[in-house]
Amino acid sequence: MNTTVAAVTQRIIERSRDSRADYLSRMAQARDNKPHRSVLSCGNLAHGFAACGSEDKDRLTLMDQANVAIISAYNDMLSAHQPLEQFPAQIKEAVAGMGCVAQFAGGVPAMCDGVTQGQPGMELSLFSRDTIAMATAVGLSHNMFDAVLCLGVCDKIVPGLMIGSLAFGHLPVIFVPAGPMTSGLSNSEKSRIRQLYAEGKVGRDELLKCESDSYHGPGTCTFYGTANSNQLLMEAMGVHLPGASFINPNTPLREALTRAAAEQACRITELGRDYRPLCEVIDEKAIVNGIVALLATGGSTNHTMHIIAIARAAGIIVNWDDFADLSEVVPLLTRIYPNGSADINHFHAAGGMSLLFRELLSGGLLNEDVTTVMGKGFAEYTREPYLDNGQLAWREGPVESLDKAVVASVAEPFSANGGLRLMSGNLGRGVMKISAVKPEHRVVEAPAVVLQDQDELKPMFERGELDRDCVLVVRFQGPNAIGMPELHKLTPFLGTLQDRGFKVALVTDGRMSGASGKVPAAIHLTPEATQGGMIAKVRDGDLVRVDGETGELRLLVDEAELAARDAAGADLSRSHFGMGRELFGGMRRLVSGAEQGASFLFVDESTAH
Repeated sequence: MNTTVAAVTQRIIERSRDSRADYLSRMAQARDNKPHRSVLSCGNLAHGFAACGSEDKDRLTLMDQANVAIISAYNDMLSAHQPLEQFPAQIKEAVAGMGCVAQFAGGVPAMCDGVTQGQPGMELSLFSRDTIAMATAVGLSHNMFDAVLCLGVCDKIVPGLMIGSLAFGHLPVIFVPAGPMTSGLSNSEKSRIRQLYAEGKVGRDELLKCESDSYHGPGTCTFYGTANSNQLLMEAMGVHLPGASFINPNTPLREALTRAAAEQACRITELGRDYRPLCEVIDEKAIVNGIVALLATGGSTNHTMHIIAIARAAGIIVNWDDFADLSEVVPLLTRIYPNGSADINHFHAAGGMSLLFRELLSGGLLNEDVTTVMGKGFAEYTREPYLDNGQLAWREGPVESLDKAVVASVAEPFSANGGLRLMSGNLGRGVMKISAVKPEHRVVEAPAVVLQDQDELKPMFERGELDRDCVLVVRFQGPNAIGMPELHKLTPFLGTLQDRGFKVALVTDGRMSGASGKVPAAIHLTPEATQGGMIAKVRDGDLVRVDGETGELRLLVDEAELAARDAAGADLSRSHFGMGRELFGGMRRLVSGAEQGASFLFVDESTAH
């Protein structure tokens, strides 16, 4: 076992001792050793199965078989969730074959950041995670269920489903993905056309064709953003079936995996002999495994918040120092866009998850002694699923990369360090995804250009005011201010400036997500501007140092002058109304800082602003 991975795991265990013990005590109290519906009155139970067929009513009345809850994020607008439409019928049939019952317990909202980028609705995106967690809890609150299947894929949806499920951690929970869409226009070509559009060299028709050729069918977007990082994370934490993450939708293998997940859920309830509740699967070692896998693949920066919130839901306390220390010893093993040109389907074909996990285990970088939905130990996840005469089976995955430009080995990694850097200094603490930033671009010391709205950048760019070295400081974007939207409108312009030979960087208390690319971006800055953060004192022309190599994030202004400066204010009212934003005012007031998970669900003296 790598000594740093072991040490970080142990310090998380020690730090979390009291909160984890309290959580496990609550989960133990929730156990029943009999169907949970048996505690319901006759009237309660009659309401619970009123719409069932006679056979399911008989099974639910007899109290000797499991009732499996389906919690789904299905809607047919999101390409990643559209395939979930067929899953409940497949699940119910598979569960019935096990002599059990499955009921659709509830749907949760699922919004798409790709649709809302740069739009007012994006300011609800982060808060949708905790809304989904609460919706999951509502669906499971009827106490009718003995196991749970969570159907969801994209950005905030999977973390929300997990946080909500952990409140019912006495139940076994399996996550059932839908898989990525087939490959379309290459990510590098898409990026090129986006930059040409930003420069005014192609029109909107060309841009729309590019985007439509990229996002062209059912399934997850094929770049390695938060949605696909979610799938990797769930598999690394042992709540997927092995190899389930990146099988394309609407294929026989995908359906076989969905049915197998339903059958496995029936096997691992407390009614049988192989009880594996979620509270035992998601422990400190599983959380570290998730972080390690994320770092080894240059995954989404959103998970520097989501993992913290997921862990907190399980009574586990994680912070950015844990991410930073692990990043120092976890090598970068994949090149998937935006960290390379390959998409997620190429990664899967080159060896995929089974190869990645085999390499990490061989390097002593994963905790092998964990509980998963499949059993004891993580070695099961070096196998991959396939169809043997139409029947689902698993075989050992590749032992070496089938494309060394996409998946590397621990012995010869793309980088000795992971893809994440903790940034700190007098501007506060933040994170930078350096895996996609070339070494020559990682250190920028330049005058600040201060914005309080990402829409201010385009006219400045078009007037040529940014044709120089600069550090773009975009503030009042944090969770307390306006909900922490992603700021991808900035990316094409900053990328163009960098391509023109200028030294550019971004500093913000907002987000950039898993699509963080080639420009150094110190994001998630905390404290945010509305909460006394130094970012509120930055002025145009101030010298700012952003060092992605050492992690230094510093405003190079005399301390006495900074102390005498007043913090800037901002009129944020237009971000607090319209498109439903007025309904989320309470969440903005209660939300914790980015390093505490940016959640309003676990507010106490240690996490509140």
